[in-house]
Amino acid sequence: MTAVKTHQADQFIKSLDSRYRAVLFYGPDAGLVSERARMAAQRLAAASNPPGDVLRIEDADLEMEPDRLLVEAQTVPMFGGPKVVHTRASRRVTAQVLKPLLEQETLAASLVVEAGNLRPDDSLRQLFEKSPKAAAVACFEDEGRDLESLVRETLREAGLSIDPEALQLLVSRLGADRALTRGELEKLVLYTRGKTRIEVDDIDAVVGDASELALEKVVLAAASGEADRALTELDRILASGESAQTVIVAVQRHFHRLHRLRTSIDAGATMESALKQLRPPVHFKVRPVLEAQCRTWTTQKLQVALTQIADTAKRARLNASLEIALTERLLLDLARNAADRKPGRPR
Repeated sequence: MTAVKTHQADQFIKSLDSRYRAVLFYGPDAGLVSERARMAAQRLAAASNPPGDVLRIEDADLEMEPDRLLVEAQTVPMFGGPKVVHTRASRRVTAQVLKPLLEQETLAASLVVEAGNLRPDDSLRQLFEKSPKAAAVACFEDEGRDLESLVRETLREAGLSIDPEALQLLVSRLGADRALTRGELEKLVLYTRGKTRIEVDDIDAVVGDASELALEKVVLAAASGEADRALTELDRILASGESAQTVIVAVQRHFHRLHRLRTSIDAGATMESALKQLRPPVHFKVRPVLEAQCRTWTTQKLQVALTQIADTAKRARLNASLEIALTERLLLDLARNAADRKPGRPR
């Protein structure tokens, strides 16, 4: 049995070898799930001599060839090392489909699977956690310390250092989704080409801008139960050129903070002390709104919302033509749920 916690994930991947025939990466941070799954697949492919190839199989591939995943996973390659099959959990890639491969040990390839946020009793998660030659790796939102390490490592590889004040500001503007964080760091490295040290002005120029305020308006309206205002603000931000997927990431970030706040209070902390623990610090103008939302949303309902947000993020990535409609539906559902739970509202 191998269940890897989120803070152990990077070290697990570094030491990953052929002892593990199948690895599941799951969590609400879709970008982090995808990045770690890709690294694991590459690591497993390189672990054999000669090295194997990584074969990516999407749900669309299985529409045309429903048995392709099972065939590829059980076929020994004629040339090169054992292949690595990299796929994503879906209606065609389920615990029921994968169970024979793991329990009957018919895998000829290594298997890497991506999934969204899975509960402890989810059948797919339990399958990988209980299998002696498999592992389930949790991938949750980067915390401040993790983000700082990621920033320092990325900048060091680019030959850059960073002022302490600039580092603090940069970390406060990153998080929620690893793919978005990587993109912001890449922009920063390109912007500062020719320099050796990053300063606060560089962060202000590249990472975060006026669109952050517009995103905040959308998110706060939805989480407060104001559906009409959320959709109005969404229209404005889309008209300005922002993508619908960026809005989903902002919603995800906010609900993670709200969940962290609600969990602290449920554990006995006061609202004041729980708010002080949040990083980045809560702006004084947002504080009363966040307090009201914390009284509206329970921990259980926030967990349901986070799962819905992660599912929407995944569907939006796979169906770019539907991302706006999916985002609108998400905001409406969240706003409706928030409005239904406001104190004094008839149930």
